[in-house]
Amino acid sequence: MAKYLLKRLIYMIFVLIFVSIILFSIYTLTPGDRALLYIGGGEGIHPDALIRMYEQAYIELGLDRHIVVQYFMWMKNIVTLDFGRSSSYQTNVLNVIIPPMKNTVMLNITALVIVFLITIPLGIVSAVRKGRILDNVVQVVTILGFSLPQFIFCLLFISFFSVRLGWFPVSGTFTVGFEGTPFEMFRDRMRFMALPLSVFVFSSLGAYTRYVRAAMIEALRMDYIRTARAKGLREKVVIYSHAFRNSLIPIVTIVAAALGTIFGGSLVIETVFSWGGVGKYMFDALMQRDFNISFAVTLFYVLLTLCANFIMDISYSLVDPRVKTIS
Repeated sequence: MAKYLLKRLIYMIFVLIFVSIILFSIYTLTPGDRALLYIGGGEGIHPDALIRMYEQAYIELGLDRHIVVQYFMWMKNIVTLDFGRSSSYQTNVLNVIIPPMKNTVMLNITALVIVFLITIPLGIVSAVRKGRILDNVVQVVTILGFSLPQFIFCLLFISFFSVRLGWFPVSGTFTVGFEGTPFEMFRDRMRFMALPLSVFVFSSLGAYTRYVRAAMIEALRMDYIRTARAKGLREKVVIYSHAFRNSLIPIVTIVAAALGTIFGGSLVIETVFSWGGVGKYMFDALMQRDFNISFAVTLFYVLLTLCANFIMDISYSLVDPRVKTIS
């Protein structure tokens, strides 16, 4: 098992290096003067001072050196968590992306916990009752959630729960200027999170439920299930101790893949509801040509995906003994 995990770790490092080269190539080929963006465009600055600032930024960014040297300088800064300076906020990139990351983590973790608490039992029940009324209802609802894009759900939820019923605010993260006890501030934050959380959960139910259902149906067709039933085992034991345990491998895949989205956020949901998360900041950075923020977040997404895949490999080795044999 240790040999298998070591191979996966080496693979992850090589992929990260390869992706960093691609991102750096895009970073250097992006239109615009990086030195001028670094100093904030130079509006309202005396020409002589602007020239001095430009020359200093040009040297500081390493633009006077060979492209290979620039890459290693860039990688050195990335390893030391120095993602440069935001051209739109005129501060370090980390100072910009860390606060919204807290909002993204809070929204995503809550949504994923609710999603898996619903989809795993629902997928199991739907598989066990395949072809019955409950399964047909679940199939219709999940296809609806799977087919429609997220922004459609955003508009529907805003129209019904905010405009018509007035239960929740349309957008934002908290009430500006609101002060109260910690519980009152938490309740205020939950009111703003209710709609994006509901859209996140509802739009995710379809894919995850169908995935669990398919894994369970495949497991229930196996010979060992017929053998277990022939031995006279109770149906609950057959389903949960035999079928579900052997369907964990594909389920682990979607759980580990979902972990990679915890910090990544949802670009559509966060933008529509103006939820101050990483996804919205990423969109704003692209619109404002703030490339340091966009590339830092992109590289962070890549690292999260690789870490999620590594967690997936560890989970495989725990739930599937054959992985140890193969490694």
